[in-house]
Amino acid sequence: MPDVIVFDLYGVIARTQTPEAVRRIEKIAGRSGPPFWDAYWGCRPAYDAGQESASYWADVAGRLGATFPDVPALIEADLGSWTEVDDDMVALVGELAGEGRTLGLLSNIIGDLVPRFEDRHGAWLAHFDALVYSCRIGVAKPDQRAYEICAERLGVRPADVLFFDDNERNVHAAREAGMRAELFTSRNQVRALVG
Repeated sequence: MPDVIVFDLYGVIARTQTPEAVRRIEKIAGRSGPPFWDAYWGCRPAYDAGQESASYWADVAGRLGATFPDVPALIEADLGSWTEVDDDMVALVGELAGEGRTLGLLSNIIGDLVPRFEDRHGAWLAHFDALVYSCRIGVAKPDQRAYEICAERLGVRPADVLFFDDNERNVHAAREAGMRAELFTSRNQVRALVG
């Protein structure tokens, strides 16, 4: 029974963008479709590692050869699209904390989103022994250093950690860093694996 469990945030505990949120971002940007989202995601690693919001959107615009009419509204719509959670997973986090497990969160997350997310979800985030955010450590998954820093902050070796992420690339990188890592599928999967 693993005592140290680390979770990714988005796609595991927190929900990814809804179709409605995607449409809202596209409307404000005045752009849609694969070219826009390729630029959005292609510029994201630097944003996750601490880049300022306005600079990120300037980079997205640059890739598209575009100008966005209202960058503050775009920033707001994007931040708002990343604040919902899966209540069943939040409940599981509480259960695991109640069982005395050591819990960590390792998330690729942008700096402007952290205070908003923590203000909204501070009660259950308090169950974590370490909140490791890419924007605050300067590296994002799948960089090996992200996993090493997370283990250090928990006071354990990577080999002591069971890690869940919904991104296969991040799972492979965690394994390369020495963690036991699983591709997240459901609350039931986590419960079965952690005992």
